[in-house]
Amino acid sequence: MPAHYFRSLTGKNRSTDANRHLGFSLTFVAGATNAGGFLAVRQYTSHMSGVISAIADQTALGDLSLVLTGIGSLVSFMLGAACSAMLVNWGRRKRLHSQYASALLIEAILLLCFGLLGGHLALWDTLFVPATVALLCFIMGLQNAMITKLSGAEIRTTHMTGIVTDIGIELGKLFYWNSSRVEPTAPFVLANRAKLKVHGTMLTMFFFGGVTGATGFKHIGYASTVPLAGMLVVLAIVPLVDDLRARVYRKR
Repeated sequence: MPAHYFRSLTGKNRSTDANRHLGFSLTFVAGATNAGGFLAVRQYTSHMSGVISAIADQTALGDLSLVLTGIGSLVSFMLGAACSAMLVNWGRRKRLHSQYASALLIEAILLLCFGLLGGHLALWDTLFVPATVALLCFIMGLQNAMITKLSGAEIRTTHMTGIVTDIGIELGKLFYWNSSRVEPTAPFVLANRAKLKVHGTMLTMFFFGGVTGATGFKHIGYASTVPLAGMLVVLAIVPLVDDLRARVYRKR
């Protein structure tokens, strides 16, 4: 049963429920990585709106070093997304079970390296901060592109702006007073309660992920990312094993 469940989460055969369950898990990881990363380098890395605004601000102020830092963050996020797209498209062409799981495995490896080496590298502050920001932005771009392709752009996990907007829209519909006395032929406004529940859950998971990541970094430091890496490996491992078994079977 657990193998079947994890195969449904990250395998090539998709369902709406599986997309949402995976989205909840990855939203938790993104929230934890974003919050923990902020305590490490004093910069959020899961979304690019603030980064682009910072680039514009520093351009106007003439601070070239911060402009270059922001551009580096933006490029890293895009490279992560591009890497994810290449992995997914290659996996689809090869008809791999792990066409989505491979991106999660790379994310897990990068988080594991950051968790195990971060404490040592932090001594080199001048190099460590920009390298860490670039790494975390790459990871977030990698994850967000994967879940975007997997869900047909229905789910994104690394930033909450769109989700909070959608929650607001559905709440507006939910509390809208449909009065037939004003205009009997007017369309009935009805909230999508299922969508509201899904987005509310994702927002909650991002928040609790953030609390978990920040608390973990506060008490145990960089090693707090190791459990997150382990979580990603658990999510990805079954389709990867399926591909390995299929390859061994073909060689017989």
